[in-house]
Amino acid sequence: MESRSGQAGAGKDRKKGEPLDGQSRLLLAVNGLFAAGNALSGTFVNVYLWKAKHDFTLIGWFTLVHYVAMALTFWVAGKWVKEHNKMNCLRAGVAVSALFYILVLWFGVRTADFFVLLAVVQGMAAGFFWLAFNVVYFEVTGPGNRDRFNGWAGLLGSGAGMVAPWISGFLIVRMEAQTGYRLIFTISLIVFLIGAAVSFFLKKRKTSGSYEWMLTWTCLRQEDTAWRKVGLALMAQGVREGVFGFMIGLLVYVHTGSEMKLGNFALISSAVALVCFMLAGRFLKPRYRPKAMLIGVVMLVAIILPFFWKVTFVTLLIFGIGAAIFYPLYGIPMTTIVFDLIGQDEESVKRREEYIVMRELALNAGRLLGTAIFILVVSLTSSPAAMNVLLLGLGSSPLIAYYFMRKAHAA
Repeated sequence: MESRSGQAGAGKDRKKGEPLDGQSRLLLAVNGLFAAGNALSGTFVNVYLWKAKHDFTLIGWFTLVHYVAMALTFWVAGKWVKEHNKMNCLRAGVAVSALFYILVLWFGVRTADFFVLLAVVQGMAAGFFWLAFNVVYFEVTGPGNRDRFNGWAGLLGSGAGMVAPWISGFLIVRMEAQTGYRLIFTISLIVFLIGAAVSFFLKKRKTSGSYEWMLTWTCLRQEDTAWRKVGLALMAQGVREGVFGFMIGLLVYVHTGSEMKLGNFALISSAVALVCFMLAGRFLKPRYRPKAMLIGVVMLVAIILPFFWKVTFVTLLIFGIGAAIFYPLYGIPMTTIVFDLIGQDEESVKRREEYIVMRELALNAGRLLGTAIFILVVSLTSSPAAMNVLLLGLGSSPLIAYYFMRKAHAA
């Protein structure tokens, strides 16, 4: 499929409800394998580090370094994707993910001592993959099928998140702990290698133009523009993601002491998310986005409130199910509105790589802010009440994201 670079309003020629083509389905397959590899071991890497040190601060620093490395990779690799071979960048992301698990297997019980190196490698892997993935995603979809693609991507991610962690938890508790962890890290390595092989079936895509290193800064400096509002919305989105992405699963383990319970949590919450992403991808039309986002963000805040009663497996499961139901109403429009804005005219399409880099830098700025606040709080107090207030404060950031995205949508 040819790149749509240079076509005004890329994707607007597509009819509403158009099915996904072969390249879109291949991209979904690579994304599904990447999600499966991460789902098998991603949550359990944090548990592995926790079991070694029992230190929330270390987990926070691991996550912070990961986001710094990812943000820098997005910015620097933007030139590679813009001017050279974006498909090799995608493959590099999958390959470096495999390298991450090779290092984890090599370090073994000393993994926590090398958390900075591992966080850098994992951040680079995510940066390479998601930068190239999002550029290719923009090129192979349009406004007519972007919600459908996002629904399928969410469905595959939820499917991986449902089955893979349960398998991992089952294997860990049925085997000697170190043997179980080494096995799931090995399986993740194999999945990423398969993903790298599948990526070679994606066609090489055309490149054009020169990379504008400072476009992100230029756009964010301009007042009363849609991109400035979008950037602020994405930063707010990242604040929640930065901490909740690792903290909820870790809390499940800390409060239950069982990898199998963590696997069951992932199985139940991801099964609900799978259905909800499928329904949202099918029925969420552009005209419904504002109301869907409002419902989603209000409920994402409300489901944190049971933690103030008591943090148990039950209340964590209530949160997990609630997030699975309502996150698609918020997350899918947040993604599609940004990519539709990139495709609004010919000049934006020509700068799609820079705008995607800007999107990711804004998200990572929010993730860094959220994680930094987390590190500060947990280094000062271990009070459960303080942790609940922290989660509520960071978890309320989607309200800010909704506010700025509505303003951008109306601009």
